[in-house]
Amino acid sequence: MRKCLGLKRRQKKFYIPGDKIIRLIHSEEGCIASDRITVDGCKVGFMYREEPYQNGNPDSGWRFLAGDESDEYMDNAENHSVFQVNTICNYDNEIIPFLSSPPGTAYIRDEEGKLVLDEEWEQPED
Repeated sequence: MRKCLGLKRRQKKFYIPGDKIIRLIHSEEGCIASDRITVDGCKVGFMYREEPYQNGNPDSGWRFLAGDESDEYMDNAENHSVFQVNTICNYDNEIIPFLSSPPGTAYIRDEEGKLVLDEEWEQPED
């Protein structure tokens, strides 16, 4: 048997155990979320929707961040993962009303702690 010599990935301890995730929305679509949400337990502080990837997997296009991640943090692929959108709804159900927003839309948490449309956000070029 051949032994894999790749990088050793750290085991993540999620803030909400998998057996505690409940069905909050009727979607099987995926998203990307940072560990600041899923491991550290932060609320979603910034969320944006890209055009979904067309790679055979059901991608929603949604990307969820706490909002305090640095570029260096985000450049490390071990600091974010793919989840079902429903999973992230369990971490912060305040995102649910915004999930039908079109690609190119972003929301940010304001000074009062409410998610509001981020009119200054510009979708990054590929």
